[in-house]
Amino acid sequence: MKFDDDIHNYYERLVVDRIEELELDKQYEQEFLADLCCLVLNQLPPRYIRHEVDMAFFLPPSKRLDMEMQVHKAITEALEFLKNRKRNEND
Repeated sequence: MKFDDDIHNYYERLVVDRIEELELDKQYEQEFLADLCCLVLNQLPPRYIRHEVDMAFFLPPSKRLDMEMQVHKAITEALEFLKNRKRNEND
């Protein structure tokens, strides 16, 4: 059995959107951003969808806001973790 190529975790889109909003993609290298995404996504519950329109139709605005706030918090914590780790490696 092969899963449909369209199946993905909705949080991935929210994380990428926030990274671009904060312009982290202009501040850090791809390797750092990959680590950041892994740390962030591991803090969030998976929410698998096939089409973005599914979430737009079925997700109440309050739940969307809650999901965005979870992403903001997870990115803040993951950034702090990675910065501390880098600082400790340089000591």
